Amino acid sequence: MTIKNSDAQAGNAEVDAPSTRLDRQLLSNAITGFLFGVTGPLAILLTVGQTGGLSEADLASWIFGSYGLSGVLTLYFCWRYRQPLAMAWTIPGALLLPAAFSHLSFAEVIGAYWVTGLLIVVLGWSGVISWVMQRTPLPIVMGMVAGVFLPLGIKVVTAFTDNGLLASVSLAAFILFSALPALGRRLPAVLAAVLAGGIAAWVTGAIAPLPDAAAVLVRPNLYMPVFSLTAMLELVIPLTVTVLGIQNAQGFAVLRQAAHAPPIKAITVGSGLGTMLFALVGSVPACLTGPTNALLVASGERRRQWIGGILFACAMIAFGLFAPLATSFALALPASLIALIGGLAMIRVLQGAFQAAFSGECPLGALVAFVVSTAGVPIFSVGAPFWGLVFAFATSWLLERESLRRAVGT
Repeated sequence: MTIKNSDAQAGNAEVDAPSTRLDRQLLSNAITGFLFGVTGPLAILLTVGQTGGLSEADLASWIFGSYGLSGVLTLYFCWRYRQPLAMAWTIPGALLLPAAFSHLSFAEVIGAYWVTGLLIVVLGWSGVISWVMQRTPLPIVMGMVAGVFLPLGIKVVTAFTDNGLLASVSLAAFILFSALPALGRRLPAVLAAVLAGGIAAWVTGAIAPLPDAAAVLVRPNLYMPVFSLTAMLELVIPLTVTVLGIQNAQGFAVLRQAAHAPPIKAITVGSGLGTMLFALVGSVPACLTGPTNALLVASGERRRQWIGGILFACAMIAFGLFAPLATSFALALPASLIALIGGLAMIRVLQGAFQAAFSGECPLGALVAFVVSTAGVPIFSVGAPFWGLVFAFATSWLLERESLRRAVGT
């Protein structure tokens, strides 16, 4: 399948003249995407920062950049292109940092962020990324997406090992509102699961005690970069690959699968500029997020899904501004509950990813991408999803070349 660059189309805005009317499905998508972003990923961010010896003020500034500034980027792209284009910070990129912190200063790491952002801008502005995406078979990319999202879907099952009661209540609400269309029209099944699980957690005392409100508004720090050759060699290329070859590739594939036309060049340049903006306050590079966009397009009318992106962006901005307080509230919710909700929201997304990966061309390549991405083994400090694409393309070129040619339209 040939993947077309959508910059010329300028998104859905010129095509559909979307309505701004809000509905429950869009609200549910936005809430689920927000809860997903401020729980598990936030825990990863805090863990990485603490491993690097960052102070509480450094962490609060980092959270402000990762959430507040990504909300600003999301707000701009959703409004400009009338599509659900959720921007965030790169989780695989953050996972590169614990090893780097052992011998690099925070200022040197931030210097690497600046160079990474500049490189991404150049690659996006030159059109290299658009050219690559046009020649990457969608089934292979969706095989990678399925491998990345599968662990999220599995959490529907593993949540029962942590708190069976909360998981049972949430799942029962989800099934009930999914099975009865009359109920589902009044309240989306995922949102019903969130409410039911939240009430059960409150009644059973599973919600952690809320902190006092002494620290409410964030006070972001501004950091001066130090440009170290060691940091450049160790971090710039892996960070660039995680943004372009893992995170953005997932986001583009998910949005195309949902019949959107994401502007590849604009998003790539925006990721680079956003990375440099994030670096000012100490945050890891910006990217187009795959899982959150998958949640935003999980339901609702396609031409109005961008409104869910706007709601998500506003929630992220508020979370960033109130980072010290908002973080404590988000972490007060049981982790197993959030994991279950995210898994439930991913069910249809996973179904679509598997169908797109294995119902067309390059089925062997798609399988290789799925297996390598699911395994999650990094090579040369670069995450498994990128290598899933590399090995899958090589497999298709060697063993199913005619199918590969049909897939890329050559």
